[in-house]
Amino acid sequence: MKKIASFISNNYIIIIIIGLLLLIPSIIGYEKTKVNYDILVYLPEKVDTIKGEKILTDDFGIGSYAFVMVDMKDNYRVLKLQEKIKGIEGVNKVFSVADVIGTTIPKEMLPSKILDKLYDKDTSIIMVTFDESTSNDLTIKALRSLRKTVKDANSISSMTAMVVDTMDLSNKEIISYILIAVVLCIIVLMITTNSYIVPFLLLGNIGIAIIYNMGTNIFLGNISYITKAIAAVLQLGVTTDFSIFLYHKYEQAKKKTKNNKEAMTQAILDTHKSVVGSSLTTFVGFLALCTMDLTLGTDIGLVMAKGVVMGLICVLTIFPALLLIFDKLITKTKHKILLPSFNKLQSFTLNNYKIIIIIFLILLVPAYYGNKNYEVYYKLDDSLPSNLPFHVANKTLQEKFNITSPQIIIIDKKIKTNKVEELKNKITKIKGVDLVIAPATLNDTVKELLPTSFTEMLNNDKYQLILLNSKYEIASKELNAQIKDIEKLVHEYDKKGIVAGEGALMKDLVTIADHDFNMVNYTSIIVIFIVMVLVLQSIGLPIILIIAIEFGIFTNMAIAYYTNTPLPFVASIVVGTIQLGATIDYAILMSTTYLKERHDNKKEKNIAMKETLKLTIPSIITSALCFFAATIGVSLFTKIDMIGSITMLLARGAIISMLVVILVLPSLLLIFDKVILKTTKFKKEGI
Repeated sequence: MKKIASFISNNYIIIIIIGLLLLIPSIIGYEKTKVNYDILVYLPEKVDTIKGEKILTDDFGIGSYAFVMVDMKDNYRVLKLQEKIKGIEGVNKVFSVADVIGTTIPKEMLPSKILDKLYDKDTSIIMVTFDESTSNDLTIKALRSLRKTVKDANSISSMTAMVVDTMDLSNKEIISYILIAVVLCIIVLMITTNSYIVPFLLLGNIGIAIIYNMGTNIFLGNISYITKAIAAVLQLGVTTDFSIFLYHKYEQAKKKTKNNKEAMTQAILDTHKSVVGSSLTTFVGFLALCTMDLTLGTDIGLVMAKGVVMGLICVLTIFPALLLIFDKLITKTKHKILLPSFNKLQSFTLNNYKIIIIIFLILLVPAYYGNKNYEVYYKLDDSLPSNLPFHVANKTLQEKFNITSPQIIIIDKKIKTNKVEELKNKITKIKGVDLVIAPATLNDTVKELLPTSFTEMLNNDKYQLILLNSKYEIASKELNAQIKDIEKLVHEYDKKGIVAGEGALMKDLVTIADHDFNMVNYTSIIVIFIVMVLVLQSIGLPIILIIAIEFGIFTNMAIAYYTNTPLPFVASIVVGTIQLGATIDYAILMSTTYLKERHDNKKEKNIAMKETLKLTIPSIITSALCFFAATIGVSLFTKIDMIGSITMLLARGAIISMLVVILVLPSLLLIFDKVILKTTKFKKEGI
């Protein structure tokens, strides 16, 4: 490593040139990386509902659909509008009441249950199906064209409409996320560093690492909009302390060496030894998200783990080059560090550690209870502003036509008509089912009235479809229970039958999310524990560190319970793992410094802890404040609750973890001092 460090220090101009040139392919990769705005596509392919969506797309040409509400009395005008819609690329079929009655037949000839879902006073529904799936590029383009054709975005209800509105809002906000995070981080760094120019160099270096990370996402194929929104600010918050550490080491080395290049070589070596081990816990913590069945976890986990690596590489290469280039300017712009000494905080922790332990044990109970019982919501549109066009359309559709959660049942074509009729009648009797249409059971008169495009859509050589509408809200407990009952009935007649649609997809999402929550939490704890055992050469210490940080996580999530704040399911799954991986470094810094003071310098435990607090509190507070600054602004600015909740929890978690490490962890280290010393392997040069 010494040769590499020396090469970087002696060739810093070349390093900068190479670093800047690499930005070109990274920016191109960033621009060409597809962003996915539909979380449901991350459901595993083995799930029946995903199989059902594939059948609907491949065999029926119903990749997705939309309800278009048009305020027209004249059927001729409705038919004319339909012709325009049919001409949109990506649209498969289009039909409405106007297809049935034309301009002469009375609409009352249609069965009232069907008519009620298609016509209300002066408003008519045009049903539009698309060739491709909800979030396919062609479908998104078709939806945008549909809105232009209809000239009223508020009248189109569709899952694709939600995707489009999410896309537009997210893209509108994302630049603001980064700008807010950068401004707040600059303020923190101005206070915590001793130069006016260093914060800009530090953030410039991290900015380059972020562009590298986001550019290499092209090799993943696509990323979710959640990943795109939070990756930059998380990478900024998590890797800032790497740069601060190198800068401090460089300043220290300058006092002991002949020239700046030698000082930087030593700083790189010192940083490498200290940061690589601690960053490994953050790295594996993010990778733990890849154990989720919902592959959104893999998406976030890989991008963030890659971001840690990119951040570390840039800290050891580009940042040293920047410091050497601007060394004179850094010296000229030095100022007094505005961060206080925290002497009173150090004394409070040391003098009251037994009381702190008692308070910790008391708070552990409500923290654990709140962590287990906070409310989680799964309805994706609840995380978006209620004034978005798709929201307005959904509300109108529900109020005027009582269409709340339409589902599609896929059964074998070979099932006889009398059995389909029997199944239909049983489903109709299930509480909350509003309408069931089985084309195979319709009488000849009705079949003749219905448009050919409609009847063809519901049958093919392999399958037949049954349409139903539920009164219950998507992702509600009532709907999930209802779908279970429907699935049970369907499987009595066709073991391979599938209930598809948004409601069924959301039911599977709930089941998978509950499993993922436990899987991710347990995995992250286990892998981080193993890494710490290897890095720290200790058994007892990792247990204590994880207990401390997990208490911080419990407290963070419990606040949502005690403030009655529902959390989106994604936040509930990923935040604990991210907080553990990102803030365990604070605990590692505190504990390793204590052990060095205790073992290497042979100090009595209270004296060793006093010195430890003096050395580590400023660094821990600086790191936590940078993490807080990078996330809090986003949470307060964004209108997307999915992103706002994640960043708010992480901002709050950074401060809570900081307080736990400064107050609770020292108390635990003092209480379990003998156990830690006996279960830790010490090297001659220190742990």
